[in-house]
Amino acid sequence: MQLSNEPVNDGLVRIMFDLSYDGTNFAGWARQPDLRTVQGFLEDSLAMMLRVPIHLTCAGRTDAGVHARHQVVHFDLPSAIWASDGAKLLRRLAHFVPSDIRVNSIERAPAGFHARYSALRRHYKYRICDELTGIDPLMRINVLNWQAPLDEKLMNKASSLLLGKHDFAAFCKKREGATSIRHLEQFFWSRDGSGLLVADVVADAFCHAMVRSLVGPVIAVGEGRRPVEWPQGLLQSGARSSESIVSRPEGLTLEQIDYPAPSELAARADITRAMRTLDD
Repeated sequence: MQLSNEPVNDGLVRIMFDLSYDGTNFAGWARQPDLRTVQGFLEDSLAMMLRVPIHLTCAGRTDAGVHARHQVVHFDLPSAIWASDGAKLLRRLAHFVPSDIRVNSIERAPAGFHARYSALRRHYKYRICDELTGIDPLMRINVLNWQAPLDEKLMNKASSLLLGKHDFAAFCKKREGATSIRHLEQFFWSRDGSGLLVADVVADAFCHAMVRSLVGPVIAVGEGRRPVEWPQGLLQSGARSSESIVSRPEGLTLEQIDYPAPSELAARADITRAMRTLDD
């Protein structure tokens, strides 16, 4: 990626990094009082190393127990500190972070970059083991153990009815002032080489608990407890109901964030900040 020498504003530069984490023992990404979170740990660690307050912005907040293979984060830093400490920051973090976090890279961000608003789409995978003998113990951290056979053909039929741009209020935990309009680009189930059932879920963005709220009803279809059209009916209801099913977090991993070319980052951020409507 071609990096810019332009500061974010006078005296500051924007720094971006890519990280992975096992979400099992974190109460999610977002800082919460008296709880172990990814944001809280990294902000406190960076502030101690760099001797200035740090606020991190991520591409997609993950819930408690949800993992990330490639989470993207940015923060703004005085340029003098970056000039003196930037070259050794990755090595220092690698020695400091616990075994359930890995910082994959850290660098100066291109002009106009915003980890959240510049993103084009987010890629998630949800992994399920439906073997009657149970899950391989070495996979238990990031795979849901479901000891009943699931029919991926029925699940794909149900998932395909949810694709497109919709108001996903029925599949989101409501946040005041936030829209639940999203464009679900991909929701497809397949078997991997080890026999796991894996969903590829891709959208321009996801609202709170959306992926797990999509997966839960589709699992019910795959098990034969609900008809193929049932998740679509939930979508069309336009509101969360007592029938909503949220799948467990351990099977879910944030896999990848897509960004446009550096010259298009600022424009993409402006588009994302605008309130979504179904008529856009």
